[in-house]
Amino acid sequence: MPIIIDPESNELGALLNCYPFGNEEVVLEIGSGDGRMTWTYIDKVAHVTALEPDTDKHAAALADCPSWLKKIEFINLGLDAFAKQSKEKFDLAILSWSL
Repeated sequence: MPIIIDPESNELGALLNCYPFGNEEVVLEIGSGDGRMTWTYIDKVAHVTALEPDTDKHAAALADCPSWLKKIEFINLGLDAFAKQSKEKFDLAILSWSL
């Protein structure tokens, strides 16, 4: 059975219902995959650090990211490895597959 992702386009609405962005948030996105979800809300936040441990998905996100878009940092790590090396603070954490 194939995975069908957001066939009714309700994902962004669900996210915005949980947290109304104010364009100033610094977001940690855990399990960002190819960036599909990131692109839906990027214009509503100040910065996104997107974690993806899968090398192929991480590469796809980098390939899709416009070079001029500086407010996304795609990192090829899982949460545990990132947490051990980072002291950054975030306003919000999004678990991409939880919506």
